[in-house]
Amino acid sequence: MSGKSVRTIADIARLAGVSKSTVSRALNDSPLIGEETKARIRALARENSFQINVPARQLSMQQSRTVAFVTHAYHEEFSVADLFGLEILGGISSGLASRNYDLLIIHVDPNETKWARQYFDTGRVDGFIVMTSKHKQSHLKALLELGAPFIAWGVPQAKQKYCSVTGDNFNGGRLAAEHLIDIGRQKIGFIGGPADDSEVQLRQAGYESAFKEAGREVDPELLDYGDFSDTSGAEAMKRLLEKVPDLDAVFVNSDLMAIAAMDVIRESGRRVPENVAVVGYDDLSIAGVSNPPLTTIRQNVPLSGKLLALNLIEYLQTGMVTNVSVPVELIVRKSA
Repeated sequence: MSGKSVRTIADIARLAGVSKSTVSRALNDSPLIGEETKARIRALARENSFQINVPARQLSMQQSRTVAFVTHAYHEEFSVADLFGLEILGGISSGLASRNYDLLIIHVDPNETKWARQYFDTGRVDGFIVMTSKHKQSHLKALLELGAPFIAWGVPQAKQKYCSVTGDNFNGGRLAAEHLIDIGRQKIGFIGGPADDSEVQLRQAGYESAFKEAGREVDPELLDYGDFSDTSGAEAMKRLLEKVPDLDAVFVNSDLMAIAAMDVIRESGRRVPENVAVVGYDDLSIAGVSNPPLTTIRQNVPLSGKLLALNLIEYLQTGMVTNVSVPVELIVRKSA
C-alpha cells in the first residue's frame, strides 16, 4: 500500500494488523492501548503522511454508553441455576443507570471467544463485565489481547493488569468454619465449587486456617467439590454422607448448593441442624426463606454488582485499574 493510498483509519489498521478501534484509540492517546502499540501505529501514520480527519475521528470515538454483561448461555454441559448472576445483575443495572449507561446481556459459549471482537470492534459496547465461570481465563485473555476495556468478577490473575471485584473469600471460609467449630461440631465437611477455582481455593484456605487455629487437623475425606449448581451440591452431599456417616456439619460454597445439600440430609433420615449443621455462601434472597432458614456468608451481592459497573466506567473514563475485595460477614439463621 503506497503512502498516497493511506487515507483512512481502516488503511492504517490493515498495515498494522489491528482493528480500527485500536488505531483510533492509539492516535487519540487512549490509556487502553499499550505504549508499544501506540508507537508502532503512530510511526505508520507518519511514514504514510496520514492526517487524522478530526470530525471522522470524533465520530469513530463516539461512545455507545453501553456495557455488556457477559455470562454463559444455556447448555446442558455447562449451565447452572444462576440466581447469583441474576442478583448481581440488579446491582450492575443500578450502577450503570446512575451514570446514564445502558446494559446489554451477552450469552456466550464458554468454549469460544469470537464474541469479544464481534461486540467491541463494531462499537456496540464500550466495555464488558465478565461473569463467566467455565473457561473464564480464555475469555479474559481474548479481551486483554484485543485491548478491550473490561472488569471481571473473581480473583484477578497474577501479573495481569485488569479491573476486578471479588469477595473476601479467605475470610468467608474462615468465618464459616469458625462458627461450626464454636457450636461444637466435630466432623465438619467442605463442599466447594470447582477445585481449580481461585475463589474456592481461598475459601478452603480460610476453612483450613480456622481448623489450625483451633488445634485441629483437616481430614481430606471431609472435602468434596461441585460446580456451584444445586445438582452438584446434592451429589457432593451424598458422597460425603457415604464416606463419613457421622458427619455433623458442612460448609457449602454457595447457597444453592447448600439448600440442595439440606434436602439430601433430610432424605437420609437426618435433621438440620440437629444432626448436621449447614452453612452456605452468598446470602442470596432465597437463603432466608429456605427450610430451615440458611446460615450463610454474606458477600453483599448488590454492592458487588454496583462496584463492577462503577469501576468499569471509571476505567473507561480515566484508565485507572482497580481491584476491589468486598468484605463478608456471617449471617446466623436456623441451619447452624
